[in-house]
Amino acid sequence: MNQQINSDTYVTSDLALATTISLQFPIQDIDRSNPHKAVFVFFRSPELEELVEGYFRNELKISPQTFFNQLRDIKSRLYAERSLW
Repeated sequence: MNQQINSDTYVTSDLALATTISLQFPIQDIDRSNPHKAVFVFFRSPELEELVEGYFRNELKISPQTFFNQLRDIKSRLYAERSLW
């Protein structure tokens, strides 16, 4: 799910895309209103849009170890915050 909440934010429920974006842009919020799917919220910018385009065109070069470490951190954040509900 990639959709626009408003013109200032970019949201996605794609964990791999959120991981890739979060390597360069901080996650502003995680919407958990749907208990089966987290939605990651980022501030929209031309640089973020360019990164997303590169992701979908398979043009990005990311170290597998860097990606995995970031994915692990995001999952840790998801599960840690879930236990706070």
